[in-house]
Amino acid sequence: MPQPTHRRTLFTTTGDMLVMADFTPRPPRAPRTPGPYRRLFTHPGTRAFTAGNLLARLPMGMFSVSAVVMIAGTRGSYALAGAVTATGLAATAVLAPFTARLIDRHGQARIAVPATLLATLGSLALLLCVRHDAPAWTLFAAYAATATTPNIGGMSRARWAHLLKGDDKALHTANSFEQAADELCFMLGPVLAALLCGTLFPEAGTLAGAVLLVTGMLLFTAQRSTEPPVRRQTPAKAPLRAPGMPPLLLACLAMGAVFGSMEVVTIAFTDARGHASAAGVVLGLQAAGSCVAGLVYGALTLRGRAEDRHPWCLAAMTALLTLPLLAAATTGSLPLLAGALLIAGMATAPTMVTTMTLVQERTPAGRLNEGMTLAVTGLLGGIAGGSAVGGWAAEHLSPTAGYSVPFAAAGVALLITLAATPPKGRGELRDQPPRHRTRKATINPAN
Repeated sequence: MPQPTHRRTLFTTTGDMLVMADFTPRPPRAPRTPGPYRRLFTHPGTRAFTAGNLLARLPMGMFSVSAVVMIAGTRGSYALAGAVTATGLAATAVLAPFTARLIDRHGQARIAVPATLLATLGSLALLLCVRHDAPAWTLFAAYAATATTPNIGGMSRARWAHLLKGDDKALHTANSFEQAADELCFMLGPVLAALLCGTLFPEAGTLAGAVLLVTGMLLFTAQRSTEPPVRRQTPAKAPLRAPGMPPLLLACLAMGAVFGSMEVVTIAFTDARGHASAAGVVLGLQAAGSCVAGLVYGALTLRGRAEDRHPWCLAAMTALLTLPLLAAATTGSLPLLAGALLIAGMATAPTMVTTMTLVQERTPAGRLNEGMTLAVTGLLGGIAGGSAVGGWAAEHLSPTAGYSVPFAAAGVALLITLAATPPKGRGELRDQPPRHRTRKATINPAN
């Protein structure tokens, strides 16, 4: 039988008031259930590799800005600076999938560390060439060497996929966190680079980025317990030829055009309004909206399949991109444009998270880094093309008309996805043979 509870109560008086104090022991409170993001980091080693991942990822938003400031400040040519960074982007698009393939075959630590050191030597060579007024061709050669930088975001997502295998809900949260981290680093990186180059010396941003990259990569790869196992000589198809991957990569190309054109057009718009220095803040608000939306999206319990959600995410992105176009065309107000970009950015992270979910689902086993790097390569190619088209529209039409470019690019991504999505949203790829059609045991999407 339950024992009676003995209450211990003290009565006393203070002036004309009766005071009662109850000293009866209170039952212990039930422990509060940890949230989805807190649960992620209960796995051993996840905090350490995430810390290294964030340190190594921050320079990804620093290097291009630092290179432009450094080259333009010493050579007096933005055209040269833009050509050098474009060369590095093109070299990355070519080499990144091969680096990722080597990582899948031989392991993250064995390949990523020497590849990072080689890329760092390229950054330092660029710094020395600029500082000592070397011929212009040396700048292109040095910056092209940085293309061996591993896709740190892809390696981190591969670790989560290995650790959370079978737990689709947790994997969705983990990849939402990774997308929010991407947005945060690309929001803070340019600001930090501009601050270092402006307050210290032109080469400070590149030097600091190189130190952060090497330090973060060494810390990340030192966590061997969370590293995915190596699968040698897998007979699986190349990710590029896997069912459903080609249209998905084309959609990534179009989404990259959204990001590239939005950046150039916004810079042109703020410059035309006489507030060129505000471009970073305005674009930062777009990234902030995406970061917050990514964290919220990761905390949701989603039903259905990622391939059914993907068109809806792209439709939301396309619809929200009308806001900056309308703000620029109707009022021309910079604060109103900033608010429109903040709202429009909220569709970015959910769309990218869903895209990476599909990349993970469609990439053959043992080649996950290569598959995700192909997606990133598509984004980079789209950014380069979108920057060119957005710049042409801003210069030959008007900065306001330039905002139609990201809207159109998002519409193209939506059309590509709709054309590749099976009718009635059955979640089966048209070009996938019946014998390979499987149904997951859980309905929460892995991301």
